[in-house]
Amino acid sequence: MSIRHGLLALLERGPRYGSQLRTEFESRTGSTWPLNVGQVYTTLNRLERDGMVAQGGEDPAGHTLYTITDSGRAELRTWFEKPVDRTSPARDELAIKLAMAVGAPSVDIRDVIQSQRRHTVKAMQDYTRLKAQALIAVESGGARERDDVAWLLVLEQLIFQTEAEARWLDHCESRLIRLSTTAAEAGAAPGAAAPPARKAPGTADGPGAADGPDTVARPGADAVRTGTAPSETTPPAARGR
Repeated sequence: MSIRHGLLALLERGPRYGSQLRTEFESRTGSTWPLNVGQVYTTLNRLERDGMVAQGGEDPAGHTLYTITDSGRAELRTWFEKPVDRTSPARDELAIKLAMAVGAPSVDIRDVIQSQRRHTVKAMQDYTRLKAQALIAVESGGARERDDVAWLLVLEQLIFQTEAEARWLDHCESRLIRLSTTAAEAGAAPGAAAPPARKAPGTADGPGAADGPDTVARPGADAVRTGTAPSETTPPAARGR
């Protein structure tokens, strides 16, 4: 996440002081990626060192104000114009966990998948409810409409992301079932194959399921779309509006 570019974007709207930038950043993103004041001022100091921001006096309360420079505007423009680089993807803890679980003697990878699936589906339900709240806020308009639209876009990205994760988990389980079945049919020695076949919840035929993730049904998808499933807590990354 580029905190520096986020702060530059906020400063382009006018001079701001540190805690004000933190509040506006979190409001714009729905506190999905919370900042602390120390992070903000550390980033501002680096931006000032690089000539992208400058101190511009104080407000009536004595807060030091920061302004964006021409160099900062050029950097911000380049950031908006340049696509996000996917050639070096960020480390994904879930993908690493499943990769390490394959063949781990004391781990049943199916249990790992099932546990994660329950958490992922619940997160989708929570995000869907928050999206409904954000839509109401956007449609009602008001002084914070810009922040409400930004929060709505972030929420929809989180929903798409968790939907894709749920489908990938279904695909992983189907893949393991197919590999186990293939090994058994080939007469593999006991212990050499993947975990024994077990029908994945939400799939049509277990071992006969297609390889592609598009052919695997997502468990709890209807509940996610309607937002009717019970939820005990809201994911730490999200907050209600």
